[in-house]
Amino acid sequence: MRHRSLFRLALSGVLLASSVLAVASTPLAYTPVSLDNCGQSLSFSRPPLRIVTLGQNSAEIVLALGQAKRLAASGVWLDPVPEALREQASHVPVLAGRHPAFETVLAQQPDLVAAQFVADIGPQGRTARREQFTQAGVPTYLSPTDCKQKVAASTIDGARQAPFTIDTLYQEIHELATIMGVPERGDALVASLQQRIEQATRQQLAQDRRAPTVLYWFSSAQLGGDAWVAGAKGAPAWINRTLGVRNVIDSAEEWPAVSWERIAAADPDIIVIGSMARRHFTADDIEAKQQFLDQDPLARQLTAVREGHIVVMPARAMNPSLDTVEGVELLAKALRDFGWQR
Repeated sequence: MRHRSLFRLALSGVLLASSVLAVASTPLAYTPVSLDNCGQSLSFSRPPLRIVTLGQNSAEIVLALGQAKRLAASGVWLDPVPEALREQASHVPVLAGRHPAFETVLAQQPDLVAAQFVADIGPQGRTARREQFTQAGVPTYLSPTDCKQKVAASTIDGARQAPFTIDTLYQEIHELATIMGVPERGDALVASLQQRIEQATRQQLAQDRRAPTVLYWFSSAQLGGDAWVAGAKGAPAWINRTLGVRNVIDSAEEWPAVSWERIAAADPDIIVIGSMARRHFTADDIEAKQQFLDQDPLARQLTAVREGHIVVMPARAMNPSLDTVEGVELLAKALRDFGWQR
């Protein structure tokens, strides 16, 4: 889901200070960069020093690459950043409660806007359309995790013609690192993610048990109404393929709205529920989700609920991101705890 909340980190005097510090950290030698990004040609003769990100993962990549001083501002968040990045993020101003206005972004004087979701700078332009930034002289980078093989659908999140693969996340890391002039840091970050995935998948599913089925519940407009759950081709589906389990919802849409009657008919072995700091809907609250599962006459009869096979996962891990690797780790641990891995 794309409705995002923010955490408040605004500090006075940040803009000038961050610009000065960014200059100090600029590589002495910079190789000009040209690349195709989601159908748009980008060229950089020098590294960007004032980056505005739209989407938590875009900001986290910049932070994880050690380039916090270049991050002028950010917007479109679900949660505070993970603990490992919190200190680096402490100076970053947050622009708006959901999607910052075009004028608000331009006021930060960015020399690059990096966006996680097509919906924010694509044709619908919840902040602005990409061509508006181009006309204003600001280059934009759109995450390939959200533009590759994505098509319009009945929901704003779109649908996928082909399943998400982790390689598109690695591509984003490498490209942003190269644009910023620190390609070696991109290599190191990808290697660390690959190591974590390898560690999480060392154990195999028990041969004497069938592969479990999983439902990912992100949120709902209202408890008891249709649930926004993961389709069969997004980041949760990649987590499933990585661990050898199966999604119960066969939909190409990223986050289809599904009735609890349909969920009951599928009767998943495991339900993953998304936790987040935002509170746009009642079901954003993880405790509200858990209470619903325990008390709703239909939901409490589900196998996963009766057997206590409920996994709490940061909602940001359910969208393609650095945090998706944490999603693999959490579900792998749950599979061990629930007896599906040996």
